[in-house]
Amino acid sequence: MRYFRALKVFQSLGRMRGFKKTKITALLLFVSCFTVFGQTQDSYEYQSEFTWGINKNTSGGLIGGFTFKKARKLNERVLETFGLEIMNVKHPQEVRRNSIITGNFFIFGKSNYLYAFRLQYGRDLILYKKAPHQGVEIKAVFAAGPSLGLVAPYFVEYSPDSGFLTFRGQYNLGIPPDQIWGTGRLFEGIGNSTMVLGGNVKAALNFETGAIKSSVVGFEVGALLDAYAKEIELMPSAKKYAAYPTLYITLFYGSRK
Repeated sequence: MRYFRALKVFQSLGRMRGFKKTKITALLLFVSCFTVFGQTQDSYEYQSEFTWGINKNTSGGLIGGFTFKKARKLNERVLETFGLEIMNVKHPQEVRRNSIITGNFFIFGKSNYLYAFRLQYGRDLILYKKAPHQGVEIKAVFAAGPSLGLVAPYFVEYSPDSGFLTFRGQYNLGIPPDQIWGTGRLFEGIGNSTMVLGGNVKAALNFETGAIKSSVVGFEVGALLDAYAKEIELMPSAKKYAAYPTLYITLFYGSRK
């Protein structure tokens, strides 16, 4: 449309006699419109991007964990991606309770944390390309890779004789709920962790809504399967699982160039 408008202005001014300078001005106007239009079309082009995000999923808590992803374009429609996810994986039966002694929260029956470190390699397929400075870019996301599960003891503070002398230790079935004061200290027992190898695969849709050329803002929704080489005990009295399927949403932010 800008080409035709500029051309009409040039033609109308050209019919006017004695206005050579006006013709030159109109010609410059036409050329500038062409240049600006070309720059606008190219203003959204990029070759690589880096994003990080906050994840919420059906196998995690209020905040499931954090994601990091580096992507580079292979062609106009396909991006090669390298990702890292750090997640806290919960057992499906975990429920928070209040201590009847202190009122503090704890997860009754939980004996271990599971922290998942997932490396991912994949492809992002651009389904709908975003217009300059407006609209939404939609990508289909596919990725897979190895997982490292860090199984850390879940500590509780408890009083065996219902007095004021308390102990902290990994929860076991011999600790009644009415003796528990709350959870242990942050990262207490992390030095006694064990590692379990596994793998993960995910498929998702990615919606990028940023209006600034150099920044990336949006969200991703999808499904992920995290599976390990053996069953992991998170709650002694509940079923053990080796695979943890989950649905998730990630809010992400980043930059591109």
